[in-house]
This record gives sequence, structure tokens and C-alpha cells, in this order.
Amino acid sequence: MPAISSRIGRRALLASATALTLIASSGAALAADKVKVAAIFTLPVEQQWISRIHKALNTAAERGDIEYVFSENVSNTDYERVMREYAEAGHQLVVGEVFGLERAARKVAADYPETGFLMGSSFQPQKPNFSVFDNYIHEPSYLTGMIAGEATESNVIGMVGGYAIPEVNRLMHAFMEGAREVNPEVRFLVNFIDSWYDPPKAKESAFAMMDAGADVMYAERFGVSDAAVERGVKAIGNVIDTSADYPDTILASAIWHMEATIDKAVEAVAAGTFEAADYGVYSYMEYGGGSITVDEGLVPADVLEKVKAKEADILSGAFKVEVNDEAPVSDK
Repeated sequence: MPAISSRIGRRALLASATALTLIASSGAALAADKVKVAAIFTLPVEQQWISRIHKALNTAAERGDIEYVFSENVSNTDYERVMREYAEAGHQLVVGEVFGLERAARKVAADYPETGFLMGSSFQPQKPNFSVFDNYIHEPSYLTGMIAGEATESNVIGMVGGYAIPEVNRLMHAFMEGAREVNPEVRFLVNFIDSWYDPPKAKESAFAMMDAGADVMYAERFGVSDAAVERGVKAIGNVIDTSADYPDTILASAIWHMEATIDKAVEAVAAGTFEAADYGVYSYMEYGGGSITVDEGLVPADVLEKVKAKEADILSGAFKVEVNDEAPVSDK
């Protein structure tokens, strides 16, 4: 009997060991199936534009599609080194933004043709592996412009932007056209602070516009909504929804959703089909890349009806919001 018990014990032990080996092997296979993704950001991940990319990558990681690491606050002079380190470490996809360092970033991509690069850029993709994206949320920006055009009583709207680059310009132009559709009398005051993050400077610019008669502000940068709160005027948000931080101030916001862009790129890498392409289209509303949020307590029902009708026209293809990348200027 003791010998039988011993044999049973050994069998059970061997069976358990085999099961553990299979589980471990299965876990390793699942881990191997995850796409290794690294992101490089020149600002903190809390910054509005970058936060949307970071959020989408975290969503993919939580879903189990990717292994995700990132570096933030990387200076332009250090960006190339960090790109190379991630490529050397075996990351299959490197995500970031290269508006101030196009030439260096494209050189790195050319040196690592087996690595996929998906970069925020105002320029074209570069074969074989340098893909680009941008926040094409001009469609919801047009809709928020309609709300602003209806809301202004002075017929003066102030607009404070970071830099006059295509990804900012197109949103401003779309917003302006939306406002003009419902209010042909509206005029715009436009200023760029030449910084992605300088709330005091943006706030100062907003105050100057309010002194010149603006009673609705387009808050492309942080700081503008703070000025709006202090002066009791309304504001339009951009990229993220900050209405909870500025109650009774943010009429509406054009929201960027980066998930569709990230998911397409990850899918291509996993399938071994990633190549140089322009992923900007996945920020369009039809792909779920853009949307509008509205404070219905601040926007009249009849205005909401107009906006919803225009949104339906955009989604059906009956109406197209034009992309204008030229730098907007103040009305004379």
C-alpha cells in the first residue's frame, strides 16, 4: 500500500508539473503575441494632445493587445537617442510626435526598417516604415463653431492657439466656418502664443481679446478657459473635455479619440503588414476618431437641433468640412 500511495503521489506530481508547464508555455505564447509598443512624448502625458495618445495606448494595453512603455518630457535634442534605444530594445512600434524634429526622426526610421514608426507629423509618410497621423477633428470643431456663433452677443470671438501649424490651423478654420454658417456677422481675433504649454501667456492673450470685445473664447491652449471663468464669458474646448473643471463656462468641446488610429497600427504590426501610411483619416468622425460634447444646460435646444442635423449630414457624407491648413488671421 505505501508503494501504491507513493506511485499515485508521483503521478499526481508529474501531472501537476505538466499542467504548470503547459500553463506557463501558454502564458509565454500569449505574452509573445502582444505587440511591444513604446511611446516618446516631448511633454507630460497630462498635456491635452498627448493625453489622448497615451489614453489610447493604455486602453490597448489593458485589453491585452500590447506591452506598453513610454518616455515623457523628452527634449527635441534627446528625441533621436530615445527613438534608437527603443528600436534597439526590440519594440515593434514606436509612437510619438515629431513636429519639431522631422529630419532626425525620419533618419532614425530609415536606420531601423524592421521597426514600425507612427508619428504625429504635418508631412507625408516615408517608406518603408514611417507612418504619420494628426488630430483631424475639424468636423467636430465645425460643430462647436456653430454653437459659438449662436452664443456670441458681441459678434466677436477670440481664438488663442499654440503654434500656427497645420494640425492647429485646420481646427481653427473649421471652427470659424461653423460659426459663420449660423452668424455671418461674427468676427474673429486670432493669436498664437508660440508654445504648447504656457497657461499664463494664453490667459494674458485671452484677456486682451476680451478687452477688445470677445465674449466667446476658443480655448485651443490651457489658460484660456481660466481667463473666461474670471471674466464670466463662455469658452469652447479642444481635444479633451474640461467642462468639469470649468463649470458653466465650456459650451462645447471637439474631442479627439486616438483609439481607432492606434488599433489600426497595432493590428498591422501584429499581422506583419505595417507600412508607411497616413493614419490621419482615423481621426474622422466616421471612424469614431472625433466627437463633440455639449453642455446642454448652456446651449439652447434649437441650437442643439441644428448641430445634430449637421452632424448627421457629416456622418452621411451629405456635408463635408473642408480642411484648410493655412494659418488663420484676425478679421480686419
